[in-house]
Amino acid sequence: MSVREFVVLGTASQVPTRHRNHNGYLLRWDGEGILFDPGEGTQRQMLRAGVAAHDINRICVTHFHGDHSLGLAGVIQRINLDQVPHPVTAHYPASGQKFFDRLRYATAYRETVLLREEPVTRDGTLARGDSYLLEARRLSHPVESFGYRITEPDGRRMVPALLARHGIKGPDVGRIQREGELGGVTLDDVSEHRPGQRFAFVMDTRLCPGVHALAEGCDMLVIESTFLDEDERLATDHGHLTVGQAARAARDAGVRSLVLTHFSQRYTDPAEFERQARAAGFEGELTIAADLARVPLPKRG
Repeated sequence: MSVREFVVLGTASQVPTRHRNHNGYLLRWDGEGILFDPGEGTQRQMLRAGVAAHDINRICVTHFHGDHSLGLAGVIQRINLDQVPHPVTAHYPASGQKFFDRLRYATAYRETVLLREEPVTRDGTLARGDSYLLEARRLSHPVESFGYRITEPDGRRMVPALLARHGIKGPDVGRIQREGELGGVTLDDVSEHRPGQRFAFVMDTRLCPGVHALAEGCDMLVIESTFLDEDERLATDHGHLTVGQAARAARDAGVRSLVLTHFSQRYTDPAEFERQARAAGFEGELTIAADLARVPLPKRG
């Protein structure tokens, strides 16, 4: 059975706190795991969350500020120490190659796993597989930053009532799915269009076209909300979003499930982020991320 869930490893902006680790997030997508923005302490948070190095197939870094990347050294060495049996692909802004190199080889260790480096240079497709398309979009931050979007191919959903109407049952259901036609009955006659799931990961950025492109039509949007609305000037100056800006972007994009994260240490009441997100008009599923939380992707529409 496929598993699609978002595992929160850390939610702190800039510096960790007593209750929040630096950033770190794992998306479980069927049999694959995509690790986003491993900040300092990610390796330990993985242990606490029940995430193994073997679970990681891709690493996606949005940008090279420490709270989003200092954990790379430990994660990469753990992947090699545990002799993960599959290659791991790393995506990150190409302009930060020197930082990636320093973190990859921060200390001596034995390399046992193929780590493929696929730096991001522009908007577009990064990888295409059977179960998803991975894309990147440029964001607006003081250093080069990219957000990531995962899109499942559209498919067909079998409709029991239509199958029964045409007398198709048992092994013939699988046959018509594979062959597209059976005894003059087409797949379209017994099924309906099923849109693929869409997930986006948006970290440090001001509002910009990339935010809206990544969020459009998402089943789940994970997005930074570093500041409360009253500190919008600080957000703009430092290249971040307020909770209201993030929530309105999600509302306008038709997002079904919104996960807010990357909170400034100046705030201690998570309920205020929820209040301002609702005040901004977002009416879908809303999660104020907490360390070690697991958030399932919503069922397909």
